[in-house]
Amino acid sequence: MEKEYTDISTQYKCELCGQYFDDCDIAKGHENVCKQYHNDMNTQNIDPDNKEDMLSSKSHMSTFTISKNLVIISTGFLLLFTSFNSLSNLQSTLNKEDALGTVGLSVIYCAGVLSCLFLPSFVIGNLGCKWTIALSMVCYVVYMGANFRAVWGTIVPASIIIGIGASTLWSATSTYLTQVAVWYAELTKRTTDDVTNTFFGFFFMFFQTSQIWGNLISSTVFKTKSSNDTQIDLHLCGAYFDPKLPTNSSNLARPSDTKVYMLCSIYFGCAFLAFVVIAPFLDNINLDVRNNETKRKISLSVVMSTFRHWWHSRPQKMLTILTVYSGIEVAFITGDYTKSYVSCVMGIQNIGNVMICFGAVNAVCSFVFGRLVRVTGHTPLFVLAFITHGTTQIALLFWKPHPDHYVWFYIFVALWAIGDAVMQSQLNAFYGYLFYKDKVAAFSNKGLWESVGFIIAFAWSGFLVTYVKLGLCLGFLICGMTLYILVDVQDRKQRKQVKIDEDTIALLNTD
Repeated sequence: MEKEYTDISTQYKCELCGQYFDDCDIAKGHENVCKQYHNDMNTQNIDPDNKEDMLSSKSHMSTFTISKNLVIISTGFLLLFTSFNSLSNLQSTLNKEDALGTVGLSVIYCAGVLSCLFLPSFVIGNLGCKWTIALSMVCYVVYMGANFRAVWGTIVPASIIIGIGASTLWSATSTYLTQVAVWYAELTKRTTDDVTNTFFGFFFMFFQTSQIWGNLISSTVFKTKSSNDTQIDLHLCGAYFDPKLPTNSSNLARPSDTKVYMLCSIYFGCAFLAFVVIAPFLDNINLDVRNNETKRKISLSVVMSTFRHWWHSRPQKMLTILTVYSGIEVAFITGDYTKSYVSCVMGIQNIGNVMICFGAVNAVCSFVFGRLVRVTGHTPLFVLAFITHGTTQIALLFWKPHPDHYVWFYIFVALWAIGDAVMQSQLNAFYGYLFYKDKVAAFSNKGLWESVGFIIAFAWSGFLVTYVKLGLCLGFLICGMTLYILVDVQDRKQRKQVKIDEDTIALLNTD
C-alpha cells in the first residue's frame, strides 16, 4: 500500500494499526515504526492479533522466571561489590603512598568514561546483556588480584581494565533490569514506572548490603587491641584535613602485609564467586528494541550516538549535573570521609564498622524507597536526599571530630546513606522511566557522567583540603537538584498534555 495515511479533517489515520494523529510529521514517523513492527512479526511468524504470540515474542519469561533473574543478578552484585566497595573504602588509607590508592580509583573512572563512549552498545549488541555482565565481572577479579602487590605497575593497568568492565557492567545491568521490569509490568498489568522503581529498589537493597558484609570482613581482619601510645593531631583531622601535609597520627599507619594479603584473598574469592553465580544461572534476554548491525561494530557512528542522545535530549542535559554529583558524593564518603574523619581520628580498623552502618541504612532505604515511590513519586525522595546531604555537608564543615564523639561518626554516615539510596536507586529508575525508548544510550550517558563525578572527586582528593571538597559537593548538589526539579515539572506537563490529547481522540472516535 503506497499511501499509509488518510487525511480525515485535521487527523491522520494509520492504515496499518488504525491510530489517529494530529500532526502529519508525527504520523509519518509512526509509519516507519509500524512497518518495522509488522515486518518483525512476519519474520518471526507471529500473529499480531494473537495475544499469546505477542506476549511470547516480547518476554519468553513468566513472572517467576523474571523474579528469579532479579534475585540472581542482585546476588551476583552483592558478592562482587562486597569485595570492590570495601576495598575502595580502604584505598585512600591502605595505599596512601604517593596517593596510589586514590589515583588508581581515578584511573578506574577515567577508563570508564572513555569506554562509555563506544563500548556498551557494541558489547551488549554482540554478547547480550547476560554475557556482558558476566565477562565484565572478570575485570573486577583482575583488580582484586592486583591488590596483592599494590604498586604502580599493577594497580594502574588493573584500574584501566576494571574501568572498561564497569562501563559495560552497569549499562548492561540497567538495561537488563529495565527490560525485565517492562515485561513484568505487562504480565501483571502494573505501570512500567511502578515495576521499574520496585525492581531497582530491590536490586540496590542487595547491592548496598555489600557495604555491610565487605566492611565487616575488613574490620574483623584489621581488628587491633587499643593502645595508649596512639598519637593523634585532632586539629589536622576533619574539615581541615590536608592530604599534602604529613600527619602525626599513628592511626593512618598501614596494617601488616599478612593482614592485607588475607583481606585481598577473601575479596578475590567473593569477586570470582559473583561470576560463578551469573554465568550459569542468569537467563539471557532479547531487547524489545532490536540491535541493528551498526550497534554490533565499534565505529564513529556508535560513539557519536551517545553524544547525540545527550545533545538532542534536553532532559538528559539537565540531569547531567545531578548525575555527576551522584559520583562525587560516593567518592567523598568512601575516599574522604573515611580518611579525613574516621581513620584520622579512630584508625583504619574502624572504617569497616562505620561503613557497615552506611551499608545497612542504604540497603533498607533502597528497598523502602522503591516501594514508597509508588505513593510519593520521585520528587519528594529527591528532596529528602537534598535535605540529608545538604545538612550533613554543612555540619561536617563545622564539626571538630574527637574519639569521644563516637556516635556522631555513625549519625553522619547514616544521613549520607539515606541520600545516597535515593541517588543510586531512584536516579537509575528515573533514567529508565524517562528514556525507555533509548535505554542503552541513556544508561551509557548516566555511566559516563557518573564516572566524570568519580574522576573529579578522586582527582582533587589528593591535594584539596576537606572543607573545600565539601563546599564543591554542596555546589554540585544545589545546582543538580534545581535542574532535576525543572525536568520533573516539564515531564509532568508533557504527560498531562498527552493525557488530554488521548482523551480528545477517544472522544472524537466515539462520535
